[in-house]
Amino acid sequence: MSTYANEFRRSIEQPESFWAEQARRIPWFKAPTQILHYDEANHARWFADGELNICHAALDHHVEQGRGDQPAIFWDSPVTDSKRTLTYREMRDQVASFAGAIKGLGVEKGDRVVIYMPMVPEALVAMYACARLGAVHSVVFGGFAPHELAVRIEDATPKVVVAASCGVEVNKVLPYKGIIDSAVEQSRHKPDACVIFQREQHTAELGERDHDWATLVAQAEPADCVPVKGTDPLYVLYTSGTTGKPKGVVRDTGGYAVALAYSMDVIYDVAPGEVFFSASDVGWVVGHSYIVYAPLLRGCTSVVYEGKPVKTPDAGAFWRLISEYQVKSFFTAPTAFRAIKKEDPEGKHLEQYDISCMKALFLAGERLDPPTFHWLDDLLDVPVIDHWWQTESGWPIAANLHGLEPMPTKAGSATVPVPGFDVQILDREGEQMGAMEQGSVVIKQPMPPGCLVGVWGDPQRFHSAYMTAFPGYYLTGDGGYVDEDGYLFIMGRTDDVINVAGHRLSTGEMEEVVGAHSAVAECAVIGIHDALKGQLPIGLVIPKDGFEGREDDLEQELIALVRDKIGPIACFKQVLVVDRLPKTRSGKILRKLLRNIADGKEYGVPSTIDDPASLQDVHEAMKSRDVGAAHESRQV
Repeated sequence: MSTYANEFRRSIEQPESFWAEQARRIPWFKAPTQILHYDEANHARWFADGELNICHAALDHHVEQGRGDQPAIFWDSPVTDSKRTLTYREMRDQVASFAGAIKGLGVEKGDRVVIYMPMVPEALVAMYACARLGAVHSVVFGGFAPHELAVRIEDATPKVVVAASCGVEVNKVLPYKGIIDSAVEQSRHKPDACVIFQREQHTAELGERDHDWATLVAQAEPADCVPVKGTDPLYVLYTSGTTGKPKGVVRDTGGYAVALAYSMDVIYDVAPGEVFFSASDVGWVVGHSYIVYAPLLRGCTSVVYEGKPVKTPDAGAFWRLISEYQVKSFFTAPTAFRAIKKEDPEGKHLEQYDISCMKALFLAGERLDPPTFHWLDDLLDVPVIDHWWQTESGWPIAANLHGLEPMPTKAGSATVPVPGFDVQILDREGEQMGAMEQGSVVIKQPMPPGCLVGVWGDPQRFHSAYMTAFPGYYLTGDGGYVDEDGYLFIMGRTDDVINVAGHRLSTGEMEEVVGAHSAVAECAVIGIHDALKGQLPIGLVIPKDGFEGREDDLEQELIALVRDKIGPIACFKQVLVVDRLPKTRSGKILRKLLRNIADGKEYGVPSTIDDPASLQDVHEAMKSRDVGAAHESRQV
């Protein structure tokens, strides 16, 4: 039996002994003896009687072990032309001081703190300071509109809000104070205080409830780590694109710490002292897990990047960072490389840098389309590893386990389930599907450590949203299949499967075909309502920079490709060429929103959208080609 197969089998057949073994990776104050139990709703809970503090495990412990002078983070901010290095000792001391500062404002174990900050070291300091006190942080992506911040404040009921005076984009400064004031005014819950970290690019004017970060810290006594139970909450993170009442994913402390430490070893293959770079944001789950907590739990150095994959200053930004900081393992979203590929299709910028330090490239956050995979695979001399997970899971569900047993890659596949995740494919009746048969991707209970343990303030919603569709299984909401080799293929959200005249077809498959055309930089295929066939697919494509062909010719070529690869059954007969596609700030194309526009439904502009003007592009393109009922849709 292979190393992976043996490890996976133990994790499924003997979960308690397996995770008891992995728990030894963490410096507990009191080692757990109750490894797994089930709560009153029959949901798995891990390490209930263990006591720890994740701030101690990630900072104080390493200082005590002689790692105090090693860099904990490299901060690189091309948008402000700034760089900083903070050692483990400096991070511990800054965190202890800021923990003392918010403790002075009344923050105690179990209290919530909302953090609204850009990609600055102080964002990490604030998160760790909350963890140090046993408080529960809820990070909201800096730049969210006041209403979206307000509903999160109202739901989490924080004692304190911590914010920066501004965020900095490629060519503009975004003041935060007005957003925060408006959000607090709109929220029925009023925090006791707001702490503002003043940035030199914009100084905020402080009001009655506001405190200056530097002044508060200067007056504070450093705070010690507060022991918490393994099952005590660490943070609440609201899923992107929420409407109405937000859905706050609750993460526990012990299970999360163990899962992250395990993943840094067996998935990302990084050892203490090595450099890990995740190009994400602390407002997303990737930032929580693989910028803030996992690298430091492992004793690595984390690169914190305030910039873009392109335009800060060019499409070589990632290559520079990898070379400059000697990054061993790099993780970002496929959309970042599609942007790079669009601006630098030949990969010329890479020629300027020596990135021989990098041993693997990891991609997640959305499906890694085969054209992008092949572009990277041809460009780089290291494994290009697609892996799949969710805000709810907190760490990868399926991956090529580079630190355990590297496997051959397959374009379009996230490789195999990670130990602990019993991934299965079920049909609508809950029956298991065979190899190569598409169905709902589910995870058999118990969920491993590190996954969500609830929805904040709404336990019934947790159960109904994830656990009732297939009793005994967690519903991922994704569709996919497993091939004859046991490789998992995620084809997109289950609502991205369309029904054309009774035939269930994957828009993800069509996107593979369209995206493989040499002139296409990025694409989306959606299903729109059709009175005769139920649904019909339509493609939206962004051509590569320098495309000089006729749009009509491109459309016909793409239609012919889909007909050739998938067949006439797909009824793929229309392609729109657009300049932009609406995406979340984390890079996911807003396909449901595109469907609503095409079908003439009312739609709102989600708070997570990166470029609201992209909606107008799409709307006009659909109207000009008389797509569906797009002319009837309107923004609300």
